Amino acid sequence: MVHVLGSRVLLRPTDPERSRAFYGEQLGLAVYREFGTGPERGTVYFLGGGFLELSGRSDSPAAPAATAARLWLQVADVAAAHEELRDKGVEIVRPPVREPWGLIEMWTADPDGTPIVLVETPADHPLRYRPGI
Repeated sequence: MVHVLGSRVLLRPTDPERSRAFYGEQLGLAVYREFGTGPERGTVYFLGGGFLELSGRSDSPAAPAATAARLWLQVADVAAAHEELRDKGVEIVRPPVREPWGLIEMWTADPDGTPIVLVETPADHPLRYRPGI
């Protein structure tokens, strides 16, 4: 068995400065650390229990949305996140909706089209509430 000590999602943006502005300023993710210098420097953001690293540069955007990785970000209040992001000019792909599986989800995307799902887990959802336990 592999003993995993940590993990992170790595993205190779087509425009690192634009992506840093999106993740740092518009989404408001806190910086864990940066490495290197100038516009090509790497930036690692906190993602709750994980990390998101922007490093290097891609010549083209990520694969089409149907096959690309997605970021799943759990938030305490997706309606408040929706309002805050909309006010910051973030394009909302789909406003908050309670899904058949009980989570409340809102969809957006980063500047290269990487899908981002913001999720609220209601108090009565099995992820938070387990009757009889």
